[in-house]
Order: sequence, then C-alpha cells, then structure tokens
Amino acid sequence: MLIDTYGRVATDLRVSLTDRCNLRCTYCMPEEGLQWLAKPDLLSDDEIVRLVRIAVTDLGIEEVRFTGGEPLLRPGLTGIVERVAALTPRPRLSLTTNGIGLARTADALRAAGLDRVNVSLDTLRPDVFQTLTRRKRHADVLRGLAAARAAGLTPVKVNTVLMPGLNDDEAPDLLAWAVENDYELRFIEQMPLDAQHGWQRDGMVTAGDILASLRTRFTLTPEDSAERGSAPAERWIVDGGPHRVGVIASVTRPFCRACDRTRLTADGQIRTCLFATEETNLRAALRSDAPDAEIARRWKLAMWGKKAGSGLDDPAFLQPERPMSAIGG
Repeated sequence: MLIDTYGRVATDLRVSLTDRCNLRCTYCMPEEGLQWLAKPDLLSDDEIVRLVRIAVTDLGIEEVRFTGGEPLLRPGLTGIVERVAALTPRPRLSLTTNGIGLARTADALRAAGLDRVNVSLDTLRPDVFQTLTRRKRHADVLRGLAAARAAGLTPVKVNTVLMPGLNDDEAPDLLAWAVENDYELRFIEQMPLDAQHGWQRDGMVTAGDILASLRTRFTLTPEDSAERGSAPAERWIVDGGPHRVGVIASVTRPFCRACDRTRLTADGQIRTCLFATEETNLRAALRSDAPDAEIARRWKLAMWGKKAGSGLDDPAFLQPERPMSAIGG
C-alpha cells in the first residue's frame, strides 16, 4: 500500500511514456520545443511494465493512466497497454492524449485493453487552435475523438483550458458541442506548467468564471459529492441530465486532501505530486538489478514523504524548474 503521513492512499498511477510532443501549446512549452530526454535516459518498455506490475501487484494500484508528452508518440505503446492489461489484478487503463494520431490507433488500443481516453481540445475554432498549439491539426483531433468514441474508448473525456483573450468566450459552445457528440467535457484551470514561466495567477480564467459563463446557456445542478470521491473534477448535471460537465479547479479550489495519485516520469522518477520539487529515482534501482521488494520499499518511502498540498493555493507559489512534458498530467 502507498500511504502517506496524512492517511491518503495512492491507488491511481500516472505513467509518462515520453517527454516529446507534436504540438507546441503556448501554456506548456516554447515554440522551438524543449531539449528532449536522451533515449538511454528513458525507461524501456520492459522497465515500464515491470514498475507498473510492482505497483499493481505489490502496492495496491488500481488505475493506470498513460500520459506524456504525447503518449501516442511512444513506438511501443500498444504493446505496453496489452502487457499491463494482462496483469492480475487487472487495473483500469486510460490514456491522456492530444488526439493527433488517435484516428489510426484507437481500434488497436481498444483491442490491446485500453478502457478509455482523455483528449485535450481547447477550442472549436481552427484558427484559435493554431494560435494556441502553433500547429494546423484541429481536424486531426476531431477525427481522433470520433474514432475513440467509435472504438468504445468511453466515456471519452475532453480536457479544455481557457485562456484570456483567446478562447475564454467558448465555454458554452464547447459544452453544447460535447453534449451533441456524447463527450464528457472537463474544464481545467490553467496551471503553471509552461517551461517559459509565462503563467500569471491574476490573468487565469477561474472555475468561477467558467461556471458563470456556462450558466448563461445551461442549467447546472451539482452532482452528489459522494459520487466525486477522489476525482479532481467537480461535476455538474447539465439541463437535468444525463450529460455532465466537470471543472478541475487546481488553483482556486485545490483537492489535495483527497489526492490518490502517484506519478512515474518518463525517465523513471517517482513524483508524489505534479508540482513536487523532489523525486525518487527508480530507474537507478532497476538498472542495478534491485529486486521487486527493494523497488517497492523505495516507492513506499517516497509516498510516505508526500506533502499536504501542491502549494498552488499559495500566492507566493514558485513554478517548478523541471519541464512538465516529462512528468505527465
């Protein structure tokens, strides 16, 4: 069991498969990209599967989310999914992706054992998409979403970040589109994930702003709090149901007290929080032939030291130096 000193138990593992991405979103990285991890620094497919196996069979992990960077860029992705799906007990498997390439991989991922996907899409307007991502790939994302739904990777969740002066007027249109296409929309407050440190707390679109905008067109009824559990999104029933919309208020309403996550970076580090400043190196243990019991012990020790919160609710919060593309969302 992965328990910390505050009594929280981690049952959700986020696995970053690569630090690379084929978009250059303004809130994530500079236009020229980042200095990517050298291939020898990345975990191999076998190393990833071994660590996930230890997490599932020895440490109580029940859900595994594959992230990036962009996980669809990982050559061995389908094989990794298939091998993790074969574990006993079988964890729930999901993937967070920008959707580019999903149209050609959704069926194979479903056949390998993937249960569902989260797809990032911040706008319905191709010109705004190009401004936000610095790429002309809007149509590819829409095709990927449709392919995921057709393949049965449901519920298909759409993650949206609203940016002042770019897409902050689109919340009602995005929700109407999501309802029409049977996607579950989740708005995420912009967090300080950008390597160029351009995030400003005073300029972000807050959960309150988002809900006020949605209520100009929809009736939103709060979901029973018991249904939320440790999920990061607060959800509202849209116009009496059955559709729901979520808001992840990481900055203005942190949910750290209920956090059940542990994170494995693309280069084999354990992070107790997306914004942690300390890491535990499991790659070194793997490559020094440490037994499973020793790796599990180090993982437990790392989680025991997890802090009470992320620090995002502190106005003096300092952005972490490590590029977030290697850590995963």
